[in-house]
Amino acid sequence: MAYTSLLACTLIIILLTLAGCSQPSTLQEVRNEGVLHVITRVAPSIYYEGRTGPTGYDYELAKLFAEELGVELRLRVAGDNTEVLSVLSKDFAHIGLAGLSEQPMFKEHYTTVPTGIKAQSIVVYNREVERPEALMDLTGQTLHMVSDSNHEYQLQALEANNPGLSWQVHPGLDAVGILARVETGELPYAVVSSHELELNNVFFPQVKQGFTLGVAKELAWLFPAGQDDSLVNAAKAFFKERQADGTIAQLSERFYGHLDHLNYVGARTFMHHVENRLPSYKALFRENASIFNMDWRLLAAIGYQESHWRPNAVSPTGVRGLMMLTRNTANYIGINNRLDAEESIQGGAKYFRMVHERVPERIAEPDRTWFALASYNVGYGHLEDARRLTEGAGKNPDRWMDVKEFLPLLAQKEWYKKTRFGYARGNEPVLYVQNIRRYYDVLARLMDLKEKSTGGNPAVVGVETRSVDKPPEDGSDIRASLPPELGMIPPTL
Repeated sequence: MAYTSLLACTLIIILLTLAGCSQPSTLQEVRNEGVLHVITRVAPSIYYEGRTGPTGYDYELAKLFAEELGVELRLRVAGDNTEVLSVLSKDFAHIGLAGLSEQPMFKEHYTTVPTGIKAQSIVVYNREVERPEALMDLTGQTLHMVSDSNHEYQLQALEANNPGLSWQVHPGLDAVGILARVETGELPYAVVSSHELELNNVFFPQVKQGFTLGVAKELAWLFPAGQDDSLVNAAKAFFKERQADGTIAQLSERFYGHLDHLNYVGARTFMHHVENRLPSYKALFRENASIFNMDWRLLAAIGYQESHWRPNAVSPTGVRGLMMLTRNTANYIGINNRLDAEESIQGGAKYFRMVHERVPERIAEPDRTWFALASYNVGYGHLEDARRLTEGAGKNPDRWMDVKEFLPLLAQKEWYKKTRFGYARGNEPVLYVQNIRRYYDVLARLMDLKEKSTGGNPAVVGVETRSVDKPPEDGSDIRASLPPELGMIPPTL
């Protein structure tokens, strides 16, 4: 009997050992199921549903990571970071996208993998109150913030040397909600992450930046500590490869590279014109953008950059109208009256589509659109000169983030003497593209919010950026190349 019991125990131990040895790794589990489970929250910096489908810096990377693993990306959207952390702590998701950096209390519960974006905590205030220069200036005041953020643990570390320090966490608010209340003065002082402030400051012109807490740290993906290292190591290798091939830099430029081109005065002016001028021309932008298969908000952003939506705008050099077309451009595309808003918008849409068609099809969106905007402004010949300089320097002539470094060199003799088309004010198309991107971002978010609040059409399902290179809906063909001399004529100064 004793021998039988001993044999049974031995067999059980062997079976348990074999079972333990056959337990698949986390990475293998993901591949076996064919699904990467990701928990996230809605934020412009992380994930949101745009008109063309889901997007966001972290989302785009997670999508690429899932594709590399050969599995489906399955998102669960949490209400806030508290829920994200709770789901991860229960091991109910493989990865958490929360816009957080590594924190001391994470070590027992989560493993972190940096994403390439740095952020730091910034004290902001309503411009009607006194600007704080340091924490000591906030004695007797309360700092407000979202829950489970990058901020509270830093304040806890600083509390000993600042005994008058006080803060309040708002579990029901996100960063935008905090900023909105600082804007109205309801919350005079708050702490937000720098990247979220950059993405949202144009909407809140009454919010000013005070000072920073601590140093900038990389934001990270979070993995449950209970997982083995297989998926974490795969993610680290993925980020290393994407850093090396330029994907991280390109996504960073796409989502953050244009955010510093709308100051306080410009933001207030733009928002004023959105309310008071845009309604008069919105239908025309929609109609003509549809004809030429453009996003109407991009067409409206071009119009704002050109004239601030003034149909009677005239420059000293003769460009005029809402889209500020030159006489030669207007004649070429069949526009008779540049001061007529309808004709001008139609001409601007048609001309933009023409220059967009000249940009090589191999260039992926949204870079192809940024190149088209630069060409719209400075002329296709000068754009090609800059692309050749870019290639000659060993960089990628098909990436906007590379070419925009070389466009300004066209104003320097040592560089433009090497080019085919010579001198150009190369800084202008760079600023032109950056401004339009910012105006477009604001319009896109404002209009999406407006449609949702009024029960408008839902966002179009799909992931890829809508391309403007599809055939126009009216069946017309405007692929004919522009003559070289017209390609050199910018429709604006």
